[in-house]
Amino acid sequence: MSTQPTAMEIPAKLVKELRERTGAGFSDCRAALVEANGNIASEGLVGSYIHAGGKIGVLVELNCESDFVARTEAFQQLSHDIAMHIAALDPRYVRREEVTADMLEKEREIYRAQALASGKPEQVVEKIVSGKMEKFYEENCLYEQHYIKDESVTIGEMITQAIAKLGENISIRRFVRFKVGEVSGGASAAPETVPVKA
Repeated sequence: MSTQPTAMEIPAKLVKELRERTGAGFSDCRAALVEANGNIASEGLVGSYIHAGGKIGVLVELNCESDFVARTEAFQQLSHDIAMHIAALDPRYVRREEVTADMLEKEREIYRAQALASGKPEQVVEKIVSGKMEKFYEENCLYEQHYIKDESVTIGEMITQAIAKLGENISIRRFVRFKVGEVSGGASAAPETVPVKA
């Protein structure tokens, strides 16, 4: 016997929960739950942005809890805006927690050497290094970056605003940015050379 709810077995309580989260109508929520076998699960979409001229492109995976929200215009616009932001500012990480310990230590050493070379006292050097590390996160971690269209908010704050508006947890899972001629961590073929006859 199947444990998956059939179309007739979707509890009204679950439909009500989805309605409260999304603001959608009863029948739309019920249909979405039937399609998802009664699960309000991790869903989302892969958004994209190709910059004018086709030299830079971005793919970003934006997750939410239901396919219904993933199909909304607001969610799709958020995905597009984040992809465009990535194309412009080229972050290296999604969140600060993803920065490796080796990278952090390397950056700290550079900032410490710079501060010591300027003749600053030891207690001031640590404050300078701490401030420069925060700046490093702001420049390299997507969630910490100020949004290119509105620098008064960070990408993390944009996500929080979208959560409040759409009523579901939303997160950026991953992204990839391509630039013509730039080598990335992905697989690539060596450029092909063709002999030219004189």
